[in-house]
Amino acid sequence: MLGSDRDVKPVREYRPAFYGCFDWHSAVHGHWMLVKLLKRFPDSPDAEKIKAALSKNLRPENIAVEVRFFLDSNNRTFERPYGWAWLLKLAEELHTWDHPLAREWETALQPLTDLIAGNYLDFLPKLVYPVRAGEHSNTAFGMAFALDYARTTQNKALEATIVARARDFYLNDENCPTGWEPSGFDFFSPCFTEAELMARVLPEAEFRTWIHRFLPSRPNGRLVFPDEPARVGDRSDGKLVHLDGLNFSRAWAYARIASKLDPENRDAFRQAAMLHIHHSLETISDGNYAGEHWLATFAVYALNEMEQLSE
Repeated sequence: MLGSDRDVKPVREYRPAFYGCFDWHSAVHGHWMLVKLLKRFPDSPDAEKIKAALSKNLRPENIAVEVRFFLDSNNRTFERPYGWAWLLKLAEELHTWDHPLAREWETALQPLTDLIAGNYLDFLPKLVYPVRAGEHSNTAFGMAFALDYARTTQNKALEATIVARARDFYLNDENCPTGWEPSGFDFFSPCFTEAELMARVLPEAEFRTWIHRFLPSRPNGRLVFPDEPARVGDRSDGKLVHLDGLNFSRAWAYARIASKLDPENRDAFRQAAMLHIHHSLETISDGNYAGEHWLATFAVYALNEMEQLSE
């Protein structure tokens, strides 16, 4: 939002750390992806180039400018909650990496991390109803990533707030209309993004009771869920290509849900997750910027979740 003429200036002047993508959040989660890949493949041929780029962007003076942008009264709600969530995911990734550069980058990022964590604490108690959309405004997604950060960094206040609000918003939900999904521009599943959050929030026994109320099931106890990937009509269309992202986000949601289920349902969810990933994996480098600027992040996160939750 532009508050005055002085706010009209090149993006590089107020986003010196996270720039170069179609949107701020894609730049943020692109940085997360690079950190994740460096951790996993430290001897990659691109490792030094990636380190140099991250060191150039994640500097205290750059983060200070980003913080000032968010402190402007016109920008208090900027990127809420999607960009906020990815910023905390980046901070979490740095926190869990035992490397001198990670400490340097985490320290530089900390003022913005603290600001975003504080924004969650301020915002969530005011939110009367959750946003159940399949795009950026989805509340469950924003809470899930923020909860991961809170638990990893022992931010007890943030964890308690998210757990309490998740129970307020979703504990009594039943019969989610999975047949209405996907909507045409979704990159999140409203039903399964919610279920993924609740798999984080609820103990296993309570989650199993909840999920059998939330999803339809057959007489033999098998849960019924969409196991066919979404189809994309035109991958050069920035909105239509969202459905490739849906395939990846469904996959990571299915993996998280599977980790809390009985063996028969667990296997069905994991098989569907891999089918979704393979359906869209080639699109992350298909030459269409509409998807290329963000889908690789979703693919990396989905593959990582499949691996982590299958161990």
